[in-house]
This record gives sequence, C-alpha cells and structure tokens, in this order.
Amino acid sequence: MNWTNVKLILAREIRDQLRDRRTLFMMAVLPILLYPLLGMSFLQISQFMHEHPVSVAVFGAENLPPSPRLIDEDHFAAPLFASADQVGLLRVTLLPGRGDQKKAALQKAESGDYDAVVFVPPDFAGQLEQFHRLMTAARGQGGERKQRPARTPSRSRLPSGTTDVLPGRQDLLGRQDLPAAPAVEVPKPEIFWSKSSDKSQVASLRLDQVFEHWRREIVLANLAAGGLPAAAAEPFQWRKTDVAQESGREISPFWPKLLPVMMLVWALTGAFYPAVDLCAGEKERGTLETLLCSPAARGEIVLGKLATIMLFSMVTSLLNVVGMGLTGWLILGQIDGIGPPPLGAAVWLLMALVPMSLLFSALCLALAAFARSTKEGQYYLMPLLLVTMPLVVLPMAPGAELNLGYSLIPVTGVVLLLKTALEGHYLLMLRFLPPVLIVTAAGALLAIRWAIDQFNSEAVLFRESERLDVGLWLHHLLQDRQPTPTVAGAVFCGIVILLVRFFMTFAVSNLAEIDFDSFVKQTLVSELAVILTPTLLMTVLFTYRPRQTLGLRCPSAAALAAAPLLAVLLHPLIRLLGDAVMDLYKVSEPAAKSLAAAEQILLRAPCWQVLLLIAVVPAVCEELAFRGFILSGFRHLGHKWRAIIYTSIFFGLTHQVLQQSLVACLVGIVIGYLAVQSNSIFPGMVFHVVNNSLGVIVARWPALHDLLARDAAHPARFWIATAIGTLAAALVLYGFHRMSWQRSEEEDRREAILKAIQADG
Repeated sequence: MNWTNVKLILAREIRDQLRDRRTLFMMAVLPILLYPLLGMSFLQISQFMHEHPVSVAVFGAENLPPSPRLIDEDHFAAPLFASADQVGLLRVTLLPGRGDQKKAALQKAESGDYDAVVFVPPDFAGQLEQFHRLMTAARGQGGERKQRPARTPSRSRLPSGTTDVLPGRQDLLGRQDLPAAPAVEVPKPEIFWSKSSDKSQVASLRLDQVFEHWRREIVLANLAAGGLPAAAAEPFQWRKTDVAQESGREISPFWPKLLPVMMLVWALTGAFYPAVDLCAGEKERGTLETLLCSPAARGEIVLGKLATIMLFSMVTSLLNVVGMGLTGWLILGQIDGIGPPPLGAAVWLLMALVPMSLLFSALCLALAAFARSTKEGQYYLMPLLLVTMPLVVLPMAPGAELNLGYSLIPVTGVVLLLKTALEGHYLLMLRFLPPVLIVTAAGALLAIRWAIDQFNSEAVLFRESERLDVGLWLHHLLQDRQPTPTVAGAVFCGIVILLVRFFMTFAVSNLAEIDFDSFVKQTLVSELAVILTPTLLMTVLFTYRPRQTLGLRCPSAAALAAAPLLAVLLHPLIRLLGDAVMDLYKVSEPAAKSLAAAEQILLRAPCWQVLLLIAVVPAVCEELAFRGFILSGFRHLGHKWRAIIYTSIFFGLTHQVLQQSLVACLVGIVIGYLAVQSNSIFPGMVFHVVNNSLGVIVARWPALHDLLARDAAHPARFWIATAIGTLAAALVLYGFHRMSWQRSEEEDRREAILKAIQADG
C-alpha cells in the first residue's frame, strides 16, 4: 500500500468537491441557515399552539345536587379547576330533556354537534342525598355502640388460625364496631365522546379532571357526615426525589433520544451524495478511466475516495448537529421539560461519529461504484435509508435498553450506547462498549472490502446505461434464456418467495386452535405452493438446463456419506446457538404460545408422519429453491462465499420467527458450502433431513434429551458432546474443503484476475 498515492487521490478528490458549489451549500451553508429558520418558524407556529375551548352538552342538569355545585351558567364551577384560566376551556350548554334523555345524549354525541355530551340520570341528586343521610345516621349508631362494651369471644372458643375480633368489624387502626357502609346504589352519570375526533378526546380528558374534583368534594362531604376527617381520603402522600437533580446530572430525555438519531442520519446523507459524485459522476464525466490508468492500485484509489467521503460525512454531520444544538439551546432550552442540550454530548457524538462515518462512507462508495450514472446512484439512497432507519429507530422503542443482544445489532448498538452515555450511565456504557466496537468495525471492514471488490470488477465500473423496458426485459428472459439463472433472477426468486410467504401468514390459522391435520395442510401449502412452485416455474421459464440449475448432479459417495455424519456432529452446537439466540432476544408471548402449540401438536402425532412433514418435505422443497435455483444464480457474482451467504440470508428470512431466522441463516451457510464443494444438491438435502429429524427425535426420547440438552440433569454431558462434535465436524468440513469443486465462468475469471494482480505486485 503506497500511502503517497492515497494522499494524492485524497487531495484531488477534496479539491474537486470544494469546486462544486452545491456540495459546499449542502455541507456548510444549509446547516447554518436551516436550523435558525426552523427555530424562527417554530416560534411563529407556537403562537397558534394554545389550548382551544371545547363544547359540552349536558342532559339532565336538573338532576344535579345543589351542593357541591357542578355547573355555573355556561361553564363548570371554578373551584373544580386547577386554575382560573382553565374555566373557559369547557363551554357548557344545558339541553332540555324530552323523552329518553340518554338516547338523546347518545344521538347528540354521534352527530358531532358537541365535542362531548354528559348525561345525568334521573333522581341522581335524590340518591346522593339519601346516601348522605344514611352516612349521618350510621355515625349516630356508631356512637351508641361505642358507649356499650363490645362483646368479644374468648380465645379458647375461637378456631385455630383466627383473630380475636369479628371479621369485617375492624379498621386499619385496630378499632372495632365501625358503622356499616350504607347499601345505596347511586346511578352513574355518563360521558359520551368519540375517539375518532381529537377535540372529543380533549373534551373527555378535561371532563375527567372536572368530575374527579367534583367527586372528591362529594366524598369529603360524606366523610364529614360519617364523622371522619378529610384526611381519611388521603392518609398519606408520596414524596418523590429526583436523583438526577440531586447528583447534578439532570438532563431531559428528549436530547439523548434525538441527538444520536440526527447525527447518524446526517452522517449517512452526508456520505451518500459525495460518493455518488466521486464514482457515478466520474463515469459520466469520463475521468474515471484516467484515474484507473494511474500508477495507483485499486485499493489505494478506494482508500483515497473513502477518506474524502468520510471527511465530508463527518463535517456535514457535525455542522448539522451543532446548528441543531445551538437552535435548541436558544429555543427549546426555554421550554419546561426539555431544557438545553448537554455540553458533554459533543464529546460522545464526536467519538461515535468516526466509526459510523467510516461504515456509511464505505457502503455509499460501494453502491455508487455499482451505479451506472448519477441519476441511478441517487435512486440507491432510498433502499439504503429503508435498511438503516429501522436500525436507528429501534432504540427509541419503549422496551429497548442497552444489553448484549442489542449491542450486537449494527447501528442500533451505537445509538443505544450514545443514549446511555448521554444519560450519564457510564459504567453500563463501558460494559457493552467492546461488542459495539467489534460489530461496527467488522461492518466497516466488510463494507470497505465490498467497495474494493467493486473497483476490481471491470464489468461493474464500465456498465453501460440501460433504459428499462418491461416488455423487452420479459422477452429477453423468455427468449434469450441462459443455462442457469442470472443474479437478478436469483434475487427475483427470493423476493417472490418472501412476499408470498408474508401474505400467506395472514391466511394461516392460529396454531393453538388447530389439530395435526390442519397443521399438515398449512405446512404442505407453505412448502409446495410458496417455495417449490415458484422455483420450478422460474427454472422452466428462465433457464434451459434445469438439471444444472437445481444442482441435480450425482455426488461422490464420500460427500453423500459425510453429510449425515456432519449433521449429527453439529447438532449439539446448533442447539447451543439456538438457545443462545433465545437468551439474547426473547421471543414475544404470542410467538412463544404459537411455538409451544406447534410442539404439542407434533408430540401427539405419529413419529413417522412428523419426520416426513418436518424433515423430508422442507428439505426437498427448500433445498431445490435456495441451494438450487438461487445459489446457481448468485454463483454468477464470481465469489462462492458471497453466493453462499446471500443464499443463506434468503433462507433465514423465510422462517417466520426472527430467532429461528438467525440460526437458520448460519445452518444455511453450512448447507450451501456442502452444495458448492460437492457440486450437488443432494448432500445438503441429506444434511437438512438429518438435522430436522434430530430435533424431532431428541424431543421424543428422554435419553437423547439428557445428552443433548443444556438444561438436563447432567449439563456436563452436553458440553462434552458439543466440544467433541464440533471438533469432529471441523475435520469433516476440512474433508469437503479438499474436494475439487466446479467453478462458474465468473469465478474462474475472478481467480485469473486475482492471480494476475498478485503476479504484477
């Protein structure tokens, strides 16, 4: 690696970017102007953001008690509000009652003439008055009983385990002979409102507060009539202490959630447009060929462009975050409950910006190198945002917290780490800092490797622009068929399977409500109709060598015999990985119930039928689709491991439960490797059958469960079996590695190019 060439390319690209006025405007001028303008707009709009009055109709106002008073003319009584300013927010209209007042109130609420309607039942005031008189009478009777000595049965006559007072006659302070509560059923007033109207929801909330104050006044009056103090309604109050304020680390939760998200979004967008200009833009200007003819190697060119994109990404993100922070300091800092952003946030954001800008810059560079033109490159921003935004927004979920599971998710772990640091939990942040850094660094290295591979591919760099014509494309697929599917055909097949599988989930019955016969029908429809049928149709329509496309070649006897042995040896490790994934990412309660119901259905069915349904049918259908059609298409990428991994990702996504998808993706890599090294689909199919069969057999045989279950009575057996099986499986995989495998034309061409580059180096 000649770093002088990298510096020269970096200087060249920075100079070219600074000559572009649009780049300077987007990077520097826009952040300086955007956020103050947004702040000014917020101040202007805030003038309209005040509470508006709502209209309330009252039926049966004549049934209200005179005291405590609820309504004064056209508004509710002022003592029922927390402040005098809130009195006018509820405008009251008293409607006369004719006939069925409750029905009339319901009709008024449904018509939308009023935001809410209150119905007071007939004789409501009379029932409240009767309740009040009974409380007063109960007070007098209680006083008479207090003058007479209470008759308490002796302890010797009480059954064992009872107290020495009569049940229901003792209060919390141990006093006896309290007056019994009057048995009067007071009719309930009703509030009619509509959830579909915002003003109606506001009216309902305000009415709840008013009626709660009014009800409290009535309760206090009844307590006084019963001879109890007003403190009986609230015997104690909570004392709350803000530990953040006491420790001097008070910060609004608004900023730890907003700042990391905005920083990462601007880091991504700040890297994307320079990357498009440095790659796709150079293709259009015709300057890329000159750069490729220079003495600089392809890796040096990538690093020079990557450093330029990363620099612009960091500057754009910093300027936007600083502009947003200053505006927030001046405007949002004056709002109660938000306050100004913390000054220490700049340090944490800057530390996280470097690796994230590196990751986003490498991804954008690889995508921009793949694009034929600037216009096509800009189209790739939306898919990249669609993939990144869920990872950025996931930490904002109520239950998301920094743990080992979330720290292993790219981008999400960084957002949660920043959020934890801004909240002041430094020990928790340091605990999960290593896994977050490892995942981010691994993602950045893979993205850089991908970008270098893009620049090493002449077919990618010098693709001609094409005009999309659906008719010509279909004609090309049907008339100019290839021996095996193209990469686009493989992607199309995988997407069709995923889409059909997604819509089929809404037509599937709940597993807790079906029997084994229905479970068989659902499984067969899922495997035969969703997976196998599209695969066979595309094989017939888009290829003219179905046997080569589906990998239906006769494998060697050694490969066919080693596949089931490998499945047996790896089964303890696969179970361990499944348990680890379940521990890291807990299954939701509905999914857990569905899985438990499916397990019970399979345990009650005959074993041979379950093996046929769970092991044989999925192995045949899924292997023909993924290690057959899709893997054959991805082999045209020119890299067998990339083809295996892409196929495994599609294979994992077809499993409905996310936790199962992660394990299935790892297992799919092993099966794909067997298919490539053996030049046949059958070893992978046998591995699939044995692996699924072991899951069924272990669940039915206690002896195998004790050997292969981590939570069995003797867990040491499980760890010993896992260690021995993993070592033996490594030897079997090494045997597959020694086999001679058939390369595709693209793989042969790539290997020849790499050998030529090494020879020149």
